[in-house]
Amino acid sequence: MAQKPSIPKGTRDFSPIEMAKRNYIFNTIREVFTLYGFQQIETPAMENLSTLMGKYGEEGDKLLFKILNSGDYLKDAPAELMTARDSVHLTSKISEKGLRYDLTVPFARYVVQHRAELQMPFKRYQIQPVWRADRPQKGRYREFYQCDADVVGSDSLLNEVELVALINEVFHRFGVRVVIKLNNRKILSGIAEVIGAPDKLIDITVAIDKIDKIGLDNVNDELRGKGLTDEAIDTLRPLLTMTGSNVEQLATLRTLLASSSEGMKGIEEMEFVLNHVAPLQLDAEVAIDVSLARGLNYYTGTILEVKALDVEIGSITGGGRYDNLTGVFGMPGLSGVGFSFGADRIFDVLNALDLYPADTLASARVLFINFGEREASAAMGHMMRLRAAGISAELYPDAAKMKKQMAYANDRHTPYVAIVGEQELADGTIALKDMATGEQHTVSVDELIARLK
Repeated sequence: MAQKPSIPKGTRDFSPIEMAKRNYIFNTIREVFTLYGFQQIETPAMENLSTLMGKYGEEGDKLLFKILNSGDYLKDAPAELMTARDSVHLTSKISEKGLRYDLTVPFARYVVQHRAELQMPFKRYQIQPVWRADRPQKGRYREFYQCDADVVGSDSLLNEVELVALINEVFHRFGVRVVIKLNNRKILSGIAEVIGAPDKLIDITVAIDKIDKIGLDNVNDELRGKGLTDEAIDTLRPLLTMTGSNVEQLATLRTLLASSSEGMKGIEEMEFVLNHVAPLQLDAEVAIDVSLARGLNYYTGTILEVKALDVEIGSITGGGRYDNLTGVFGMPGLSGVGFSFGADRIFDVLNALDLYPADTLASARVLFINFGEREASAAMGHMMRLRAAGISAELYPDAAKMKKQMAYANDRHTPYVAIVGEQELADGTIALKDMATGEQHTVSVDELIARLK
Protein backbone atom coordinates (compact mmCIF):
# COMPACT_ATOMS: atom_id res chain seq x y z
CA MET A 1 0.00 0.00 0.00
CA ALA A 2 1.36 3.40 -0.99
CA GLN A 3 2.42 5.67 1.87
CA LYS A 4 -0.06 8.45 2.57
CA PRO A 5 1.39 11.80 1.40
CA SER A 6 2.15 14.52 3.93
CA ILE A 7 3.39 18.11 4.08
CA PRO A 8 6.47 19.55 5.84
CA LYS A 9 6.18 20.32 9.53
CA GLY A 10 5.27 23.93 10.18
CA THR A 11 3.18 24.23 7.01
CA ARG A 12 -0.57 23.84 6.48
CA ASP A 13 -3.20 23.10 3.87
CA PHE A 14 -6.20 25.42 3.88
CA SER A 15 -9.70 24.21 3.02
CA PRO A 16 -12.23 26.37 1.13
CA ILE A 17 -13.75 27.43 4.47
CA GLU A 18 -10.33 28.35 5.85
CA MET A 19 -9.48 30.25 2.68
CA ALA A 20 -12.74 32.20 2.96
CA LYS A 21 -11.66 33.23 6.46
CA ARG A 22 -8.14 34.09 5.35
CA ASN A 23 -9.42 36.16 2.45
CA TYR A 24 -11.63 38.07 4.88
CA ILE A 25 -8.46 38.88 6.84
CA PHE A 26 -6.43 39.86 3.78
CA ASN A 27 -9.24 41.92 2.27
CA THR A 28 -9.87 43.79 5.52
CA ILE A 29 -6.19 44.63 5.93
CA ARG A 30 -5.89 45.57 2.24
CA GLU A 31 -8.86 47.94 2.53
CA VAL A 32 -7.33 49.72 5.52
CA PHE A 33 -3.90 49.94 3.86
CA THR A 34 -5.54 51.60 0.86
CA LEU A 35 -7.59 53.85 3.15
CA TYR A 36 -4.33 55.17 4.61
CA GLY A 37 -2.74 55.83 1.19
CA PHE A 38 -0.44 52.80 0.81
CA GLN A 39 0.38 51.24 -2.58
CA GLN A 40 0.89 47.52 -3.21
CA ILE A 41 4.07 45.85 -4.47
CA GLU A 42 5.32 42.25 -4.64
CA THR A 43 8.84 40.81 -4.51
CA PRO A 44 10.15 37.30 -5.40
CA ALA A 45 9.79 34.41 -2.96
CA MET A 46 13.56 33.91 -3.15
CA GLU A 47 16.31 36.48 -2.76
CA ASN A 48 20.06 36.28 -3.12
CA LEU A 49 21.54 35.13 0.19
CA SER A 50 23.82 38.14 0.03
CA THR A 51 20.66 40.25 0.34
CA LEU A 52 19.33 38.33 3.34
CA MET A 53 22.37 37.30 5.41
CA GLY A 54 23.48 39.61 8.21
CA LYS A 55 20.21 41.56 8.35
CA TYR A 56 18.47 39.64 11.16
CA GLY A 57 21.28 39.03 13.62
CA GLU A 58 23.08 35.76 14.24
CA GLU A 59 19.92 33.97 15.39
CA GLY A 60 17.94 35.19 12.39
CA ASP A 61 20.60 34.00 9.94
CA LYS A 62 20.23 30.48 11.32
CA LEU A 63 16.52 30.54 10.51
CA LEU A 64 16.96 31.29 6.81
CA PHE A 65 15.91 28.55 4.42
CA LYS A 66 18.74 28.14 1.88
CA ILE A 67 18.12 26.91 -1.67
CA LEU A 68 20.65 24.56 -3.27
CA ASN A 69 22.18 25.79 -6.52
CA SER A 70 20.73 24.29 -9.69
CA GLY A 71 22.42 21.30 -11.31
CA ASP A 72 25.52 19.78 -9.72
CA TYR A 73 25.56 21.97 -6.63
CA LEU A 74 28.56 20.11 -5.18
CA LYS A 75 30.73 20.79 -8.23
CA ASP A 76 32.48 23.84 -6.74
CA ALA A 77 32.33 22.72 -3.12
CA PRO A 78 35.86 22.37 -1.62
CA ALA A 79 36.50 18.78 -0.54
CA GLU A 80 38.14 19.93 2.69
CA LEU A 81 34.93 21.74 3.76
CA MET A 82 32.84 18.64 3.12
CA THR A 83 35.32 16.42 4.93
CA ALA A 84 35.33 18.81 7.88
CA ARG A 85 31.51 19.04 7.74
CA ASP A 86 31.94 22.83 7.86
CA SER A 87 28.32 23.67 7.07
CA VAL A 88 28.75 27.40 7.73
CA HIS A 89 31.38 27.94 5.04
CA LEU A 90 30.08 25.18 2.78
CA THR A 91 26.66 26.82 2.47
CA SER A 92 28.04 29.78 0.53
CA LYS A 93 29.58 27.39 -2.01
CA ILE A 94 26.45 25.34 -2.72
CA SER A 95 23.67 27.89 -2.13
CA GLU A 96 23.39 31.38 -3.58
CA LYS A 97 19.68 31.98 -2.86
CA GLY A 98 17.28 31.69 0.05
CA LEU A 99 13.58 32.04 0.82
CA ARG A 100 12.73 35.44 2.22
CA TYR A 101 12.62 35.60 6.04
CA ASP A 102 10.40 38.67 6.11
CA LEU A 103 9.15 41.36 3.73
CA THR A 104 11.14 44.29 5.14
CA VAL A 105 14.63 43.42 3.87
CA PRO A 106 13.33 42.58 0.35
CA PHE A 107 11.48 45.90 0.47
CA ALA A 108 14.70 47.74 1.33
CA ARG A 109 16.38 45.99 -1.60
CA TYR A 110 13.44 47.00 -3.82
CA VAL A 111 13.73 50.66 -2.79
CA VAL A 112 17.44 50.79 -3.56
CA GLN A 113 17.06 48.95 -6.86
CA HIS A 114 14.12 51.10 -8.04
CA ARG A 115 14.99 54.40 -6.33
CA ALA A 116 14.86 56.43 -9.56
CA GLU A 117 11.25 55.35 -10.16
CA LEU A 118 9.90 56.12 -6.68
CA GLN A 119 8.29 59.31 -5.36
CA MET A 120 9.37 59.97 -1.77
CA PRO A 121 8.01 59.46 0.77
CA PHE A 122 7.05 56.05 -0.59
CA LYS A 123 4.21 54.24 1.21
CA ARG A 124 4.01 50.59 0.26
CA TYR A 125 2.11 47.56 1.43
CA GLN A 126 2.83 43.93 0.66
CA ILE A 127 0.86 40.74 1.40
CA GLN A 128 2.94 37.63 0.69
CA PRO A 129 4.25 34.47 2.39
CA VAL A 130 7.60 34.27 4.21
CA TRP A 131 9.60 31.28 5.49
CA ARG A 132 11.58 30.64 8.67
CA ALA A 133 13.39 27.45 9.71
CA ASP A 134 11.96 27.74 13.20
CA ARG A 135 10.72 25.02 15.54
CA PRO A 136 6.99 24.64 14.83
CA GLN A 137 4.68 25.23 17.78
CA LYS A 138 1.27 26.73 18.48
CA GLY A 139 1.02 30.05 16.68
CA ARG A 140 4.45 29.62 15.05
CA TYR A 141 4.84 28.22 11.55
CA ARG A 142 7.65 27.75 9.06
CA GLU A 143 5.56 29.18 6.24
CA PHE A 144 3.23 32.05 6.98
CA TYR A 145 1.87 35.23 5.48
CA GLN A 146 2.87 38.73 6.47
CA CYS A 147 0.96 41.88 5.65
CA ASP A 148 3.41 44.78 5.74
CA ALA A 149 3.04 48.54 5.56
CA ASP A 150 6.12 50.78 5.36
CA VAL A 151 6.92 54.43 4.79
CA VAL A 152 10.40 55.38 3.54
CA GLY A 153 11.87 58.77 2.77
CA SER A 154 10.51 60.63 5.81
CA ASP A 155 11.96 61.20 9.30
CA SER A 156 8.65 62.48 10.70
CA LEU A 157 7.37 60.71 13.81
CA LEU A 158 3.86 61.42 12.52
CA ASN A 159 4.41 58.30 10.42
CA GLU A 160 4.58 56.26 13.64
CA VAL A 161 1.37 57.91 14.84
CA GLU A 162 -0.38 57.04 11.57
CA LEU A 163 0.79 53.43 11.76
CA VAL A 164 -0.56 53.08 15.31
CA ALA A 165 -3.90 54.48 14.09
CA LEU A 166 -3.88 52.08 11.13
CA ILE A 167 -3.23 49.10 13.38
CA ASN A 168 -6.06 50.19 15.65
CA GLU A 169 -8.45 50.47 12.69
CA VAL A 170 -7.70 46.96 11.47
CA PHE A 171 -8.30 45.32 14.85
CA HIS A 172 -11.38 47.48 15.41
CA ARG A 173 -12.81 46.04 12.18
CA PHE A 174 -11.94 42.52 13.29
CA GLY A 175 -13.51 43.11 16.70
CA VAL A 176 -10.33 41.99 18.51
CA ARG A 177 -9.27 43.71 21.73
CA VAL A 178 -5.54 44.40 21.63
CA VAL A 179 -2.76 46.25 23.39
CA ILE A 180 -0.22 48.08 21.23
CA LYS A 181 3.11 47.98 23.05
CA LEU A 182 5.70 50.66 22.34
CA ASN A 183 9.41 50.98 23.00
CA ASN A 184 12.32 52.80 21.38
CA ARG A 185 15.68 51.37 20.37
CA LYS A 186 17.38 54.53 21.64
CA ILE A 187 15.93 53.81 25.09
CA LEU A 188 17.43 50.32 24.90
CA SER A 189 20.77 51.85 23.90
CA GLY A 190 20.48 54.21 26.86
CA ILE A 191 19.81 51.28 29.18
CA ALA A 192 22.90 49.47 27.92
CA GLU A 193 24.90 52.65 28.48
CA VAL A 194 23.74 53.36 32.05
CA ILE A 195 24.32 49.77 33.20
CA GLY A 196 27.87 50.02 31.88
CA ALA A 197 27.53 47.59 28.98
CA PRO A 198 27.12 49.66 25.77
CA ASP A 199 28.99 46.99 23.79
CA LYS A 200 26.42 44.38 24.85
CA LEU A 201 23.37 46.09 23.32
CA ILE A 202 22.50 43.25 20.94
CA ASP A 203 23.00 40.61 23.64
CA ILE A 204 20.80 42.60 26.01
CA THR A 205 18.00 43.16 23.48
CA VAL A 206 17.98 39.52 22.33
CA ALA A 207 17.74 38.38 25.95
CA ILE A 208 15.12 40.79 27.28
CA ASP A 209 12.94 40.23 24.20
CA LYS A 210 12.32 36.73 25.64
CA ILE A 211 11.11 37.96 29.04
CA ASP A 212 7.45 37.08 28.35
CA LYS A 213 8.44 33.56 27.29
CA ILE A 214 11.09 32.55 29.81
CA GLY A 215 10.69 35.01 32.71
CA LEU A 216 13.02 37.57 34.28
CA ASP A 217 15.20 35.09 36.18
CA ASN A 218 16.02 33.12 33.03
CA VAL A 219 16.69 36.37 31.16
CA ASN A 220 19.15 37.32 33.92
CA ASP A 221 20.87 33.93 33.60
CA GLU A 222 21.21 34.46 29.85
CA LEU A 223 22.67 37.92 30.42
CA ARG A 224 25.23 36.49 32.85
CA GLY A 225 26.14 33.97 30.18
CA LYS A 226 26.78 36.88 27.82
CA GLY A 227 29.22 38.43 30.26
CA LEU A 228 27.10 41.00 32.12
CA THR A 229 28.01 41.54 35.76
CA ASP A 230 25.56 41.06 38.62
CA GLU A 231 25.80 44.81 39.26
CA ALA A 232 24.70 45.56 35.69
CA ILE A 233 21.84 43.05 35.96
CA ASP A 234 20.69 44.59 39.25
CA THR A 235 20.72 48.04 37.62
CA LEU A 236 18.68 46.68 34.72
CA ARG A 237 16.00 45.04 36.91
CA PRO A 238 13.94 48.17 37.81
CA LEU A 239 13.83 49.16 34.15
CA LEU A 240 12.32 45.81 33.19
CA THR A 241 9.79 45.77 36.02
CA MET A 242 8.36 49.29 35.71
CA THR A 243 4.65 49.73 36.37
CA GLY A 244 2.17 52.60 36.25
CA SER A 245 0.70 54.77 33.51
CA ASN A 246 2.65 55.81 30.41
CA VAL A 247 3.24 59.24 31.97
CA GLU A 248 4.58 57.67 35.16
CA GLN A 249 6.84 55.28 33.26
CA LEU A 250 8.23 58.12 31.14
CA ALA A 251 9.05 60.00 34.36
CA THR A 252 10.82 56.92 35.75
CA LEU A 253 12.79 56.52 32.54
CA ARG A 254 13.89 60.17 32.64
CA THR A 255 15.29 59.61 36.09
CA LEU A 256 17.01 56.31 35.33
CA LEU A 257 18.42 57.38 31.93
CA ALA A 258 19.30 60.98 32.81
CA SER A 259 23.00 60.36 32.12
CA SER A 260 22.40 59.01 28.60
CA SER A 261 21.75 61.52 25.81
CA GLU A 262 20.78 58.67 23.49
CA GLY A 263 18.30 57.34 26.03
CA MET A 264 16.80 60.79 26.57
CA LYS A 265 16.36 61.19 22.81
CA GLY A 266 14.43 57.92 22.75
CA ILE A 267 12.20 59.14 25.59
CA GLU A 268 11.44 62.35 23.64
CA GLU A 269 10.48 60.32 20.56
CA MET A 270 8.29 58.01 22.65
CA GLU A 271 6.56 60.97 24.29
CA PHE A 272 5.89 62.59 20.89
CA VAL A 273 4.17 59.46 19.59
CA LEU A 274 2.11 58.97 22.75
CA ASN A 275 1.06 62.65 22.88
CA HIS A 276 -0.16 62.57 19.27
CA VAL A 277 -1.89 59.21 19.61
CA ALA A 278 -3.83 60.23 22.75
CA PRO A 279 -6.25 62.70 21.02
CA LEU A 280 -7.19 60.06 18.43
CA GLN A 281 -9.20 58.16 21.07
CA LEU A 282 -8.26 54.73 19.78
CA ASP A 283 -10.02 51.54 20.88
CA ALA A 284 -6.71 49.80 21.53
CA GLU A 285 -4.66 50.34 24.66
CA VAL A 286 -1.27 51.89 23.82
CA ALA A 287 1.31 51.06 26.48
CA ILE A 288 5.05 51.45 27.07
CA ASP A 289 6.95 48.16 27.38
CA VAL A 290 10.69 48.64 27.96
CA SER A 291 11.30 44.88 27.67
CA LEU A 292 10.14 45.02 24.04
CA ALA A 293 13.19 44.59 21.82
CA ARG A 294 12.13 42.22 19.02
CA GLY A 295 15.74 41.01 18.78
CA LEU A 296 16.43 42.41 15.30
CA ASN A 297 19.48 44.44 14.35
CA TYR A 298 17.85 46.98 12.07
CA TYR A 299 15.48 48.92 14.37
CA THR A 300 16.86 52.32 15.34
CA GLY A 301 13.89 54.19 16.85
CA THR A 302 10.31 53.28 17.66
CA ILE A 303 9.55 49.57 18.22
CA LEU A 304 5.98 48.33 18.38
CA GLU A 305 4.23 45.05 19.00
CA VAL A 306 0.57 44.05 19.29
CA LYS A 307 -0.85 41.40 21.61
CA ALA A 308 -4.42 40.08 21.66
CA LEU A 309 -6.01 40.48 25.08
CA ASP A 310 -8.48 37.59 24.92
CA VAL A 311 -6.35 34.80 23.41
CA GLU A 312 -3.08 33.31 24.65
CA ILE A 313 -0.84 33.67 21.61
CA GLY A 314 2.37 35.47 20.69
CA SER A 315 2.70 38.82 18.97
CA ILE A 316 0.17 39.31 16.15
CA THR A 317 1.73 42.51 14.77
CA GLY A 318 5.17 44.06 15.10
CA GLY A 319 7.58 46.53 13.58
CA GLY A 320 9.46 49.77 14.07
CA ARG A 321 11.75 52.41 12.59
CA TYR A 322 14.88 51.36 10.68
CA ASP A 323 16.73 54.54 9.69
CA ASN A 324 19.83 52.79 8.33
CA LEU A 325 18.41 49.66 6.67
CA THR A 326 18.93 50.72 3.04
CA GLY A 327 22.51 51.71 3.88
CA VAL A 328 23.58 48.07 3.63
CA PHE A 329 22.50 48.19 -0.03
CA GLY A 330 24.46 51.34 -0.84
CA MET A 331 21.84 53.98 -0.02
CA PRO A 332 22.62 55.47 3.40
CA GLY A 333 20.45 58.03 5.12
CA LEU A 334 17.05 56.87 3.89
CA SER A 335 14.72 56.66 6.88
CA GLY A 336 11.94 54.11 7.08
CA VAL A 337 9.28 52.91 9.49
CA GLY A 338 6.91 49.99 9.11
CA PHE A 339 5.25 46.97 10.62
CA SER A 340 3.83 43.58 9.74
CA PHE A 341 0.50 41.95 10.55
CA GLY A 342 0.93 38.26 11.37
CA ALA A 343 -1.97 37.03 9.24
CA ASP A 344 -1.69 33.40 10.38
CA ARG A 345 -1.83 34.34 14.05
CA ILE A 346 -4.71 36.73 13.40
CA PHE A 347 -6.45 33.77 11.70
CA ASP A 348 -5.99 31.72 14.88
CA VAL A 349 -7.25 34.59 17.07
CA LEU A 350 -10.40 35.11 14.99
CA ASN A 351 -11.03 31.36 15.03
CA ALA A 352 -10.63 31.20 18.80
CA LEU A 353 -13.01 34.13 19.34
CA ASP A 354 -15.40 33.19 16.48
CA LEU A 355 -15.36 36.72 15.09
CA TYR A 356 -15.97 36.08 11.40
CA PRO A 357 -19.03 37.80 9.86
CA ALA A 358 -21.90 35.43 9.16
CA ASP A 359 -21.57 35.67 5.36
CA THR A 360 -17.80 35.07 5.29
CA LEU A 361 -18.09 31.36 4.56
CA ALA A 362 -20.73 31.56 1.84
CA SER A 363 -19.43 30.42 -1.56
CA ALA A 364 -22.36 32.08 -3.32
CA ARG A 365 -25.28 34.26 -2.25
CA VAL A 366 -27.84 32.02 -3.88
CA LEU A 367 -28.04 28.42 -5.12
CA PHE A 368 -30.54 27.51 -7.87
CA ILE A 369 -32.10 24.07 -7.47
CA ASN A 370 -31.90 21.84 -10.55
CA PHE A 371 -35.20 20.15 -11.48
CA GLY A 372 -34.25 19.21 -15.03
CA GLU A 373 -33.02 20.58 -18.34
CA ARG A 374 -35.78 23.19 -18.95
CA GLU A 375 -35.71 24.52 -15.42
CA ALA A 376 -31.88 24.57 -15.35
CA SER A 377 -31.80 26.55 -18.60
CA ALA A 378 -34.16 29.17 -17.16
CA ALA A 379 -32.12 29.29 -13.94
CA MET A 380 -28.94 29.93 -15.91
CA GLY A 381 -30.58 32.90 -17.58
CA HIS A 382 -31.55 34.28 -14.16
CA MET A 383 -28.01 33.73 -12.89
CA MET A 384 -26.57 35.78 -15.74
CA ARG A 385 -28.75 38.68 -14.61
CA LEU A 386 -27.69 38.23 -11.00
CA ARG A 387 -23.98 38.03 -11.81
CA ALA A 388 -24.22 41.12 -14.00
CA ALA A 389 -25.55 42.88 -10.90
CA GLY A 390 -22.58 41.64 -8.87
CA ILE A 391 -24.46 38.92 -6.99
CA SER A 392 -22.74 35.53 -6.78
CA ALA A 393 -24.94 32.62 -7.84
CA GLU A 394 -24.58 28.96 -8.77
CA LEU A 395 -26.71 26.12 -10.12
CA TYR A 396 -26.55 22.59 -8.72
CA PRO A 397 -25.23 20.68 -11.76
CA ASP A 398 -27.38 17.55 -11.47
CA ALA A 399 -31.13 17.04 -11.15
CA ALA A 400 -30.63 15.21 -7.85
CA LYS A 401 -33.11 14.80 -5.01
CA MET A 402 -34.14 18.06 -3.36
CA LYS A 403 -32.77 16.86 0.02
CA LYS A 404 -29.31 16.38 -1.47
CA GLN A 405 -29.30 19.80 -3.12
CA MET A 406 -30.47 21.53 0.07
CA ALA A 407 -27.76 19.74 2.06
CA TYR A 408 -25.23 21.05 -0.47
CA ALA A 409 -26.48 24.60 0.13
CA ASN A 410 -26.23 24.11 3.89
CA ASP A 411 -22.71 22.71 3.72
CA ARG A 412 -21.58 25.67 1.63
CA HIS A 413 -23.24 28.21 3.95
CA THR A 414 -25.35 29.54 1.06
CA PRO A 415 -27.80 32.08 2.52
CA TYR A 416 -30.52 31.68 -0.15
CA VAL A 417 -31.91 28.92 -2.32
CA ALA A 418 -33.80 29.78 -5.54
CA ILE A 419 -36.40 27.42 -6.96
CA VAL A 420 -37.54 27.49 -10.58
CA GLY A 421 -40.13 24.73 -11.06
CA GLU A 422 -43.02 24.30 -13.47
CA GLN A 423 -45.12 27.05 -11.87
CA GLU A 424 -42.21 29.51 -11.79
CA LEU A 425 -41.43 28.70 -15.44
CA ALA A 426 -45.01 29.54 -16.39
CA ASP A 427 -45.12 32.75 -14.32
CA GLY A 428 -41.55 33.93 -15.01
CA THR A 429 -40.95 34.07 -11.26
CA ILE A 430 -38.55 32.56 -8.68
CA ALA A 431 -39.34 31.01 -5.30
CA LEU A 432 -36.68 32.32 -2.92
CA LYS A 433 -35.99 30.54 0.37
CA ASP A 434 -34.05 32.19 3.20
CA MET A 435 -31.91 29.36 4.64
CA ALA A 436 -31.53 31.08 8.01
CA THR A 437 -35.23 31.70 8.72
CA GLY A 438 -36.87 29.12 6.46
CA GLU A 439 -39.14 31.82 4.98
CA GLN A 440 -40.02 31.54 1.29
CA HIS A 441 -41.25 34.25 -1.08
CA THR A 442 -42.12 34.36 -4.76
CA VAL A 443 -40.27 37.17 -6.51
CA SER A 444 -39.39 38.43 -9.97
CA VAL A 445 -35.78 38.54 -11.11
CA ASP A 446 -35.69 42.30 -10.53
CA GLU A 447 -37.09 41.86 -7.02
CA LEU A 448 -34.56 39.13 -6.34
CA ILE A 449 -31.71 41.40 -7.41
CA ALA A 450 -33.02 44.23 -5.20
CA ARG A 451 -33.39 41.88 -2.21
CA LEU A 452 -29.89 40.37 -2.52
CA LYS A 453 -28.14 43.67 -3.23
